[in-house]
Amino acid sequence: MKEIRQFFSNLTGYIALLLFLLVNGMYLFLLQDSSILEYGYATLDQFFQLAPWVLMFLIPAIAMRSFSDEFRTGTFETLKTRPLTATQIVSGKYFSVLGVMLVVIIPTFLYVFTIQSLSTTGQIDGGGIAGSYFGLFFLAAVFAAISVCCSSFTSNAVVSFLVSAFACLIVYYGFNALSALPVFSGNADYYIEMLGIDFHYRSISRGVLDTRDVIYFLSMIVLFLFITIKNVHKK
Repeated sequence: MKEIRQFFSNLTGYIALLLFLLVNGMYLFLLQDSSILEYGYATLDQFFQLAPWVLMFLIPAIAMRSFSDEFRTGTFETLKTRPLTATQIVSGKYFSVLGVMLVVIIPTFLYVFTIQSLSTTGQIDGGGIAGSYFGLFFLAAVFAAISVCCSSFTSNAVVSFLVSAFACLIVYYGFNALSALPVFSGNADYYIEMLGIDFHYRSISRGVLDTRDVIYFLSMIVLFLFITIKNVHKK
């Protein structure tokens, strides 16, 4: 719960939340090339295309102090004296970051009601939007796990943020870019692309909740949390 208190204890958290909504709102309704008012269809596809890139920097900014500040201020030594296992400590940090992300994502439900009111028939692709939100939640959950993991390796919050943002970028889009290289053309490019988050995020965004995509996201979360637990246990 410490991360939640830190996030909303000053204006920084509220400004970050406001900026997230403002950037997405401008992209959806004001910019001519991406405005749904100009697009002609009641859809949130543009939002779900932009959101991962915004979260790629927002989540590391939220999670960068998770362990870094504990190491820097020496409070991690106090934390170790409490009757908590490394798994419990990491889980508490992780779910705190995830809780903040839910607070950030929930207000975007307003976009759904907005496009529904703009629709000429009053109907929207509810299944596709629901699938996209599931994908966005899983994506945020993986980014949170990566960011908490990176924070456990350094006492410098800025370094934690930079490494986390870079790691999120690589895991999200790096494999996609790698698969596009001519040397991997053929069958290999498909399997390389499957290693990245973007492939599974786009799959869920179609409105079909495939168990393979869910297993991929859960595996990524467990992997990075496992690395974090091992690292915290060593310290």
